[in-house]
Amino acid sequence: MTDETSHHRFLTLVQVAEELNVKQSLVQGLIRTGELRAFQVGGRGMWRVGRRDVEDYIDQAYKRTAERIAAGELTDDGDTAEGE
Repeated sequence: MTDETSHHRFLTLVQVAEELNVKQSLVQGLIRTGELRAFQVGGRGMWRVGRRDVEDYIDQAYKRTAERIAAGELTDDGDTAEGE
């Protein structure tokens, strides 16, 4: 986590997107699919993600990637084995 977000228990979607270096729309998609836990506070669009939930998501992403490499679905450079 960045110094700015490391002291916050809950992060905004913008902060999560910055931490993961992705667009906010991807974070919203991860929440919709249940891959990333979040909760809504107050009015529309006021979402928060726990700092630990972001770390758990990253840990799971590492595990999924390692499993795909071990299964031969990905090469070590990140390309798919099928050449996609």
